[in-house]
Amino acid sequence: MATDAALAGRWISAFLEGQAAERDAARNTLLAYGRDLKDFADWLSAHGLALDTADQAAVEDYLTRCDAEGLSRATRARRLSAIRQLYRFAYEEGWRPDNPALRLSGPGRERRLPKSLTRDQVNALLAAAQARGRTAVERLRNLCLMELLYATGMRVSELVSLPVQAARGDPAMLMVKGKGGKERLVPLSQPARAALAAWLATRDAAEDEARLARRAAPSRFLFPAGGADGHLSRQVFHRLLKEIAIAAGVSPAEVTPHRLRHAFATHLLEGGADLRVIQTLLGHADIATTEIYTHVLDERLKALVLDHHPLARSPAPPRRRKDTD
Repeated sequence: MATDAALAGRWISAFLEGQAAERDAARNTLLAYGRDLKDFADWLSAHGLALDTADQAAVEDYLTRCDAEGLSRATRARRLSAIRQLYRFAYEEGWRPDNPALRLSGPGRERRLPKSLTRDQVNALLAAAQARGRTAVERLRNLCLMELLYATGMRVSELVSLPVQAARGDPAMLMVKGKGGKERLVPLSQPARAALAAWLATRDAAEDEARLARRAAPSRFLFPAGGADGHLSRQVFHRLLKEIAIAAGVSPAEVTPHRLRHAFATHLLEGGADLRVIQTLLGHADIATTEIYTHVLDERLKALVLDHHPLARSPAPPRRRKDTD
């Protein structure tokens, strides 16, 4: 068993290193792959198997166990994807003569409508962000975070790790580095540009003071912090967003960075934006991912027909004939 565990550890570590080097996979993606593959390796070990001896039937049995545990379709699909990629890597490295997961099809993803926020809720959050913070510096930072998130639809990891150079020169568009290292341009609204300019001036002044007082090296991030990453963490931003929601009178359970991302896409579509444009702005590699928002288009088309098609209007009541007698 110890040999199987050591082999699994070597295979998974090498695979994750390859994903990081060759595909520039995000840290959260690597962590998810690592957890999924360790669970698979532990299950194999408990059944007297190992990564180098498991066949297609073993992989199918493992996925059946995941289904029996009540794991969602998305989780099961992700686990199969991780297993398939690991075995493809092992095949390319010559560790196995085959890929036992190659011919297996995943459960598919659930087509759930994304939960969003109304425009009134977003406006309340933006107003609350201006007053949330112990100091004027924090309040300017918090407003900038919220304005940028809603104006661009960025993922929270993309937002907190923005390099400060991307914000220099009052840009009309930001260059965002997304999943897999892919870059995209996202336009900024006027309120977002104003909040960004105000925060940048304050941030630079604070950096200058710190450099003079402590000879601290300048941060390369737009939202610097003292942690290991050097920038505001996702966890801190999540807590901040909940505090802003409470101050705005919006249920904190309804407010997440991802829902603000959905609000960005939904409100753009409601305003007439093209689905392909939304795909580009969100950084979706596949238009099928963006098509979860088609319910917005369906509602808009329905309203268009009901408002403008002559046969969709309620018929006028028949006129009563006057008695000529």
